Amino acid sequence: MSRPAPTAPPIMADDRINTKLAALPSDATYFSLEFFPPKTSQGFSNLHARLARMAHSLRPLFVNVTWGAGGSTSAKSLALAELTQRSLGLTTCLHLTCTNMSRKLIDEALEQARVLGVRNILALRGDPPRSDEYRAEGAAVGEDEDDSNVEFTWAVDLVRYIRKSYGDYFCIGVAGYPEGHADTSHPEHQGVGLDLPYLVEKTKAGADFIMTQLFYDVDAFLKYETTLRTHESGVFKEIPIIPGLMPVQSYQILRRTTKLSHAKLPPDVLKRFEAVKSDDEAVKRVGVDVLSEFVEKINARPDVRPRGFHFYTLNLEKAVAHILERSRLIPPYTPTIIEKNGFTSPEDAIAEDESNTLPPTNGHATRTRRESSNANSTPRNRVVVSRTRASSTSSTRTSAFEAPEDEAGVPRDKINSRANTLAISEGEGALGREATWDDFPNGRWGDARSPVYGEIDGYGVSLHVSIAEATRLWGHPSSTSDLSEIFRRHLEGEVDAVPWSEEGLSPETMTIKSQLLALVQKGWWTVASQPAVNGVRSTDPIFGWGPRNGFVFQKPFVELFLPAQDWKRLQPILDEDPQITYFASNAAGDSAASDEESVNPVTWGCFTGKEIVTPTIIEGVSFRAWCEEAFGIWAEWRGVYGKGSPSSKVLDQVRKEYWLVNIIHHGYLEPEALWETLVKA
Repeated sequence: MSRPAPTAPPIMADDRINTKLAALPSDATYFSLEFFPPKTSQGFSNLHARLARMAHSLRPLFVNVTWGAGGSTSAKSLALAELTQRSLGLTTCLHLTCTNMSRKLIDEALEQARVLGVRNILALRGDPPRSDEYRAEGAAVGEDEDDSNVEFTWAVDLVRYIRKSYGDYFCIGVAGYPEGHADTSHPEHQGVGLDLPYLVEKTKAGADFIMTQLFYDVDAFLKYETTLRTHESGVFKEIPIIPGLMPVQSYQILRRTTKLSHAKLPPDVLKRFEAVKSDDEAVKRVGVDVLSEFVEKINARPDVRPRGFHFYTLNLEKAVAHILERSRLIPPYTPTIIEKNGFTSPEDAIAEDESNTLPPTNGHATRTRRESSNANSTPRNRVVVSRTRASSTSSTRTSAFEAPEDEAGVPRDKINSRANTLAISEGEGALGREATWDDFPNGRWGDARSPVYGEIDGYGVSLHVSIAEATRLWGHPSSTSDLSEIFRRHLEGEVDAVPWSEEGLSPETMTIKSQLLALVQKGWWTVASQPAVNGVRSTDPIFGWGPRNGFVFQKPFVELFLPAQDWKRLQPILDEDPQITYFASNAAGDSAASDEESVNPVTWGCFTGKEIVTPTIIEGVSFRAWCEEAFGIWAEWRGVYGKGSPSSKVLDQVRKEYWLVNIIHHGYLEPEALWETLVKA
């Protein structure tokens, strides 16, 4: 199919990453930040505010925007790229995958990126090609020109295509894997030596920089860098190699992320996290320590290019802000002289420079300086007096201990000064607590207003296993009875994972195992649940979480797939119980709810000196956003099998005919009430 020649690009400043790197001194350091498009409109609005704050205080050299291959998801990626590039003026690198999607969408994405002024692309392959899903109805293999898999099998194919179609207009990055790329779930198929021929090919095809997958073994990265720099091909001698680092948000996220990415956790690093794994705040602090040490160790090794670091933020700011400040990666502020009525105003520039420059001192001194900047005139250790008294009766000696009433609590610096904005990003003070209110993400169970909602690792909708591993785990189901058996075996611990959960059952879930098995026996497949908990200590080995000095509570809930006819029978039973709230939907978008506007915290904790913490919330907007993904996973699972096969047919039938229902029982003092209602229904 012939394609129209690209239109002439708009005239603008050279915003390519390779050009920006070439302008840096050879001994400079820089960093970049990565974000993904939020699932909800509220999350997008809050991410806008967060990005603006981080752009002002942290000043990354560039930002990355992740790519979603689906129609609506890719549109969100482009919308976020427009926000970062056009609205915030941040140099943006757009991720782009090339397999298992519409061929036309690749062209549209590249052209739209050009229109937006985005001049940087991270070229990725995506999941292994599965053309049966994307080929037009009735087309033979290789005949459907809108199937991207016809032309693209590997990332190098995308690199070559961009260079052929756009020349040097785009700066192109490619992925590197310090511990080897795992295309299956078996570590024996993972190794740097296996990847190198592909990386050589991508670099020769026109890659301008290499960005690595996340790692927690810093020695593995340093060895990887040496291997590339000294490779016999010579193609890696001067190419920028940017290590990818993911700040640790919780112990559970750390373990899940390393499992999915096949990144190793060295024993000495794991031991540090194991010691505090039940305290999320302590885990974050250890994570800041560990990644700051990684930066220091990598920085200590000379390189042929400026040293860069890429941070997978998961749309959060507090941990990465602490790491960047501690590692002294935040660039100094350069004031701009502003002309007023034909005259320059150096006073304004100097004042702005002083209020925005970060003091390059040790951590203790830095904190003291920023606290005095944030709360300069607060009556801390001062007496609040009237302005009249302050001016008429205060001596020089006593005035230092007095605060005039019209100045008490008024910051000396500008509220939006760079130092203050950094303090907010790090969670200091009332404004900082408001800015980092979602700093303890809980995936799809978090607050739908959060930019983090729905993601805890950045992997998005996927089975998270290879086709070979999927068939090993779940075989070739050909009936709903076969599917019930898979869910039963997962509850019994005979299957490590199901498509909606990559982990085995937690000790907490084991306490309601018999109740869940009773539901599976009815043909109701549970994908999420929790038992009732009433005031258990936060140090409890099964139910505890958060700081050590608290108590935790839970309302019981369950989320399950069930046939449409069963949902029709169950709904009126739930409506009769005033203690029950439910949300339900099917793949077609039909929905029902006992109270669509209700917001239901189902996990909360009370800790000394803190407001009540509610990490798990279920509400209509979050449930609807999750439904699209939950039913999308059925389609992903279907794609494991050949088109028209018995397995493909039964999975497609379930996706179309079943409902997803979330049921909450508010009587957490009655731990069996929810389960008795459902089993009897």
